[in-house]
Amino acid sequence: MKRIAIIGSSGAGKSTLSRQLSSLLALPITHLDKLYWQPNWQQTPTTEWKVLQQQYIQQDAWIIDGNYRNTMDMRLNLADTIIFMDFSRLRCLYHVLKRRVQYAGRARPDMNEQCPERVNWEFIQWVWNFPRDVRPGTLQKIQQYSAGREVIILRNPRQVKRFLKKLHSTMAN
Repeated sequence: MKRIAIIGSSGAGKSTLSRQLSSLLALPITHLDKLYWQPNWQQTPTTEWKVLQQQYIQQDAWIIDGNYRNTMDMRLNLADTIIFMDFSRLRCLYHVLKRRVQYAGRARPDMNEQCPERVNWEFIQWVWNFPRDVRPGTLQKIQQYSAGREVIILRNPRQVKRFLKKLHSTMAN
């Protein structure tokens, strides 16, 4: 596990898992949201966005969390491990709303410092519709890139805890 791509719905816990894995494996993290969103929620232009990601994925070791379907191929192509956090829409929506309260008026650690936490109706709909609109294509991408890679699908917090515990015990040996 040297190049890990973590994908899943907003609110699934991608950034939390990436921090835990970084601590355990001593790998650098790139949070795609932090890279993509410029101050005041301005999007990074597409050409620049692809160049930025290309720089990160060329490194020997990394953890990159985030979806961004338009550039997912470039990450999955070089990842040796793909982790899909396939959590329920209710759990994801709960976590999105919880972090909105937790980080009210300020940015969370995995975001640009000048992007205070926000939730709008469009974002809530995106999270709610992720299982229907995004999940099938994500599973196809995972299948497309699965050969020669470790694919881990985590469906709930218990599975995340078991995965981390198993990885920790493997590292200890």
